[in-house]
Amino acid sequence: MKIIRYSLNPRTPATATDSDPDVRHGDLSELPPEGRLLPPCSPSKIVCVGRNYAEHAKELGNEVPQEPLIFLKPPSSLIASGDSIVYPKLSQRVDFEGELGVVIGKRARNVSSAEADGYILGYTPVNDVTARDLQKKDGQWTRGKGFDTFCAVGPCLLRREEADFKNFRVQTFVNGEKKQDAPVTEMLFNVNDIIAYVSAFMTLEPGDLIATGTPPGVGPLQPGSTVQIVIEGIGVLENTVIAEA
Repeated sequence: MKIIRYSLNPRTPATATDSDPDVRHGDLSELPPEGRLLPPCSPSKIVCVGRNYAEHAKELGNEVPQEPLIFLKPPSSLIASGDSIVYPKLSQRVDFEGELGVVIGKRARNVSSAEADGYILGYTPVNDVTARDLQKKDGQWTRGKGFDTFCAVGPCLLRREEADFKNFRVQTFVNGEKKQDAPVTEMLFNVNDIIAYVSAFMTLEPGDLIATGTPPGVGPLQPGSTVQIVIEGIGVLENTVIAEA
């Protein structure tokens, strides 16, 4: 089952939580024609892992980290597949970053790597959109990663029990041209180790999202671009880029 969140109210925001009476749950194959697709999870926080593929660290001139490099994106940055990424006036360089997202299924605190599997609800594609110029200028990543619309997620969530994890590949296409393609097995820190690392200092709640890092091949987007994050077996996350009005 490919789990979705959706609304029959076209004005329901992508950031709507499950407490919103318009939010419904179902299967991707049963999305009504008039349904407005929402991100497949409603996280209290979005935990991200930086430089989790060695070749990506190298392409940006960074050292490979010795332990997971953690940062946060705000829930206000969430959009669903089909929504528009807004290219902000404050930036001159906005990049795509295709990633595998992990959605937490139950509260996790001080979880060991060996037991981390039991805390995973499922997996979903993520685009960790980044204002690269601001990230470099600021020296920390909150502004460059945190704009509204800078965390595209979806279209659905595949339950952990149904996932063929070892065969997942993260692929990114911009205007139909392949830009990224790597197996998730190339992560420096695997999903279980990430959950253990994060839960040692932060309580993870049901619905929280972990973006596990991007493979090499990141690059710029422009207003008018269409970007797709493809993880075979889960689905295709597709968004267009528009200029900030």
